[in-house]
Amino acid sequence: MGVAVGLGLVSLWRANFPATPSPDRPPSSFAEPTRRTALTSAPPNLIDPTEAEIATLMLVLQQAMELGETRHREALLTFKDDEALRRFLPRAQAAGLSVVAQINSLHAVRVRYTAFEALRDELTRHLTDYTGTTPNPLVSLPAPPAKQKRAAVDQVPFGNDTLAFIGATGDRSTWGRGTTIAILDTGVAPDATFGYGRIRTLDIGLGSAPGDGNNDGHGTAVAALAAGAASDAPGVAPAAVILSIRVTDTTGTSDLFTLAQAIIAAADHGAKIINISLGGATGGAILDAAITYATNLGTLIVAAAGNDQAAQLAWPAADPRVISVGAIDRLEQSVLFSNSSPQLQLTAPGYGVQTAWLNGQRVTVDGTSASAPLVAGAVAALLSADPRLSPRQAADLLGRTANDTGSPGADAIFGHGILNVSTAMHHADFSYVDTAVSSHFYDAPNQQMEFVVQNRSGRAISGLTLTLTTGATPTQFNVPNLTAGEIFVARVPVDKPTLATAGQMTFTTILTNPPGLIDQLPHNNTRSTLLKAPAPP
Repeated sequence: MGVAVGLGLVSLWRANFPATPSPDRPPSSFAEPTRRTALTSAPPNLIDPTEAEIATLMLVLQQAMELGETRHREALLTFKDDEALRRFLPRAQAAGLSVVAQINSLHAVRVRYTAFEALRDELTRHLTDYTGTTPNPLVSLPAPPAKQKRAAVDQVPFGNDTLAFIGATGDRSTWGRGTTIAILDTGVAPDATFGYGRIRTLDIGLGSAPGDGNNDGHGTAVAALAAGAASDAPGVAPAAVILSIRVTDTTGTSDLFTLAQAIIAAADHGAKIINISLGGATGGAILDAAITYATNLGTLIVAAAGNDQAAQLAWPAADPRVISVGAIDRLEQSVLFSNSSPQLQLTAPGYGVQTAWLNGQRVTVDGTSASAPLVAGAVAALLSADPRLSPRQAADLLGRTANDTGSPGADAIFGHGILNVSTAMHHADFSYVDTAVSSHFYDAPNQQMEFVVQNRSGRAISGLTLTLTTGATPTQFNVPNLTAGEIFVARVPVDKPTLATAGQMTFTTILTNPPGLIDQLPHNNTRSTLLKAPAPP
């Protein structure tokens, strides 16, 4: 059957088929599912397959199609070229397949069938035309705010203080000007925070306006955080244009093919930033190809990390080309539900964040879906401030200027750190000075405290002194010269028996600037941490 057939079978076999969903999902109004994939036994010979091996492969495909978290009786077909796709379209109906949608630039179609045998027969008879066949995985939307339940942890909401926290202050009237942010969501409703003429819509087959379901305000909430202008529903880039693409059906559900359609449409219509504040349990060739298409056009995708309290990211945030964003609370704590991964890029406010909803409402929302548009808006703000930047360069700048939180350097909980728009906007401003005690971190395996000093200025700073007080005796550290964005870490051992006896220890640090150096944000030069002894097993 030759190499061409073998390549088609490779794509068939290597598809990521979603497993049965977990019944345990933390209560959150912006929930995205955990990424789960599953394969069965070893694949057959794919270079010159026999009929028996093809039959085995079709059985695997049928089982995958019947698993949960996919569109029932739907398949995604990709063809080797335009001609193969053209040959398929006129024979689809006779083959018992209904074409729901197609993406010509990817040589891909979404089909529906009443019996798997129709799909099986089409594939086996014309296998040389195909490069891949997979199920159509679902992409989830959140529960409404009214049904939101707070996690039973000591976490503090932002309310309407979100922009001040991330340093998006002062005159922002031009932030985002000349930039289009695509919001792939439930659709964006007109609202005072968007003013007049800043919302554009694109219909990819699901309509453009949000419905009136409990979840349908989600897109409006997300868009407001990226680009709102009203004081009671502010966004980072209030001068940006919003391209609203509804990707959810009447049940509030989307799927991988629809998401891919929307990504390509957004890139084709000039969006330089795409925000995806929903997620799926698995990726696939269609999504991969759509991200490649957008990336090649210079479009940046920002996506929510997911709300499953899992050590892996939802898709498309799990794709390494996507800027994945986790959630923190007002105390800079990672929120309990926020997914983590060494691949996580950034964190931003995502707990009790005030924003817009349907019918002019103002609500507070939780989740990484709220965090992602803050980063998308920050990218737009940087592009308007410096048109020489590409969206990817702007995102990289946000990573370099983020507040180093948690363990020193990038980590799985905070990524490169917490979004700091002010530091990013002033990264080349020699007159801007901001030195900070960025974090206190207890390194339990090495039984030591780590105190991170960060130079958030637009230039190098020398002559800093860090004073640490624990107990009665202060300790001083002379901080070496720090270039812009650089960190210094002071480490002190923690005596485990002493901690166990005392029950807790308090660490206070004060960062002192050299005489004559005026710090723009002196409040972040002091930090205190209470370290409690671990509970006995």
